[in-house]
Amino acid sequence: MVNLPGHSGLHRPTAIIGIGLIAVAAVTWFDARGMSIRASYGVGADAASYFVAAFLAVLGLAHLVTALRPGIVADEADWGAVAWIGLALGGLVGSIWLGLGFILGSTLLFAFTARAFGRRALVADLVIGGLISTGVFLMFNKLLQLALPAGPLERLF
Repeated sequence: MVNLPGHSGLHRPTAIIGIGLIAVAAVTWFDARGMSIRASYGVGADAASYFVAAFLAVLGLAHLVTALRPGIVADEADWGAVAWIGLALGGLVGSIWLGLGFILGSTLLFAFTARAFGRRALVADLVIGGLISTGVFLMFNKLLQLALPAGPLERLF
């Protein structure tokens, strides 16, 4: 959609994204209120969730302000990239839901997101994603002693 200079209409796609971000912020805030585990020192998971919710709300408001500004010119959407991002998120959620663990899910998330951004080295991205995911898992699980969803690979550690 193209807003012509001097035209003060609402840029609907930007407004929809803003409303969506605010809705996700509200759900995140509500979810954080229900957390019963609190940190005995430092910042707990609830504080991190509140921070993420506030950040998403600010982004949503910024989108709404931008949607009201005249002169927005939006490029055509790359639906192939959107599909890869959807597949990446589905791979993460699916692998955790099926009990395949954090490492596999995050590896798929990394590799498919790289593909969405135009990278064509899927095998290399799977290896890189696996290494990063394993490092993140070990940091959270061993160093911080926070449990991430475990699957067959995580049980090796």
